[in-house]
Amino acid sequence: MPLQPYLRVLRIPGMPASTVAIALARLPMTAMSITLTLHIVSDLGRGYGAAGLVGTATTAGTAVAAPLVGRMIDRHGLRPVVAVCGIVSAAFWTSSPHLPYPVLLVAALPAGALVLPAGSIARQVITALVAEPQRRTAFSLDAISLEATFLIGPAIGIAVATGLSSTVALTGIGAVSAVCAAALYLLNPPTRTPEEAERSTGRRPPLRVWLDRRLFATLLIAIGALFVLVGTELAALAALRESGDVAWTGALIAVMAVASLLGGLVHGAVRRSLSQLPLMVLLAVLVLPAGLVTEPWWLLALVLIPTNVVCAPTLAATTESVSRLAPPEVRGEAMGLQDSATRIGLALGSPVVGFVIDSSQPGWGFVAAGAGGLVFAAVGAALQRRPARARVRVPV
Repeated sequence: MPLQPYLRVLRIPGMPASTVAIALARLPMTAMSITLTLHIVSDLGRGYGAAGLVGTATTAGTAVAAPLVGRMIDRHGLRPVVAVCGIVSAAFWTSSPHLPYPVLLVAALPAGALVLPAGSIARQVITALVAEPQRRTAFSLDAISLEATFLIGPAIGIAVATGLSSTVALTGIGAVSAVCAAALYLLNPPTRTPEEAERSTGRRPPLRVWLDRRLFATLLIAIGALFVLVGTELAALAALRESGDVAWTGALIAVMAVASLLGGLVHGAVRRSLSQLPLMVLLAVLVLPAGLVTEPWWLLALVLIPTNVVCAPTLAATTESVSRLAPPEVRGEAMGLQDSATRIGLALGSPVVGFVIDSSQPGWGFVAAGAGGLVFAAVGAALQRRPARARVRVPV
């Protein structure tokens, strides 16, 4: 497989430094949930339900505030937002080991709201630095980077929390978050092209103009994609527990992540690839056969490879669609809405698929994940087929 498309993207001025800085900023973020869970369960003596409440609070904070944080980037630029989010994140995570549970639960919501929006920043920077013909490759590279951080970050968090202490792990997350925010502040990558910056008058197009059916359908399909992904992971864990193969959970997750990484690599390297909707349909359809094969673990891993191969391409195609549909004046807010859509998908997928598993068997969890994704895909397709309202031209 030729890697020249990726090399050409990495030769674009500003891309190598921005890619490395954002990848490093994502590392502590991928370790936050599991490390905080270990701290609440082990050090505070609370149950997994209590830990889940804190996780829900941070997720809800991010889902609600992501578009607002993106709007602040549109209005005030990258540096003020990075500075505020970096300070809040550093303060919360370095103090979290010393907070009693009720205070931790209350503080989790604003901490989630002001978490450093590394993913949104990455997508805005890529849109500003990379010409449209190369964006599929660039967004695929970003999806590959995300998969790599999810392989590395949680493992580091668990190793530090269990080998040293959760206090050291959480303090380290705060310190690394502060350093990464400072690096992004100093680097200050662009979020608009020079031409967009010159044409900008500071006027924002009305929400009803730019959040049209096409963009709304794109976000709806993104919700469905995350519904499938979190549902698949939950069903896989339930299947391993039922078969007594819980010890192989790490291996199964690694197989799924590597399959997604390789799929993203191919998606960005080929001349032409599928768009968001057909990729999303494949993601949902290919998980259905896993309902027939839930053990042994290695056979389940093999059956889950095809759907995970489509994972990173679906995420990359979603970002490509949002970047194409959102006007430059509201790009940050649109990318924030994409972040919110992913959180909504995660929030919906876990309880729905979990209820199906509790009421039947783990195999039906895979069916519920795929079927739910197809429902979102069908509604998104229906919206895309309806004639779009004419855009109102905004004076520049």
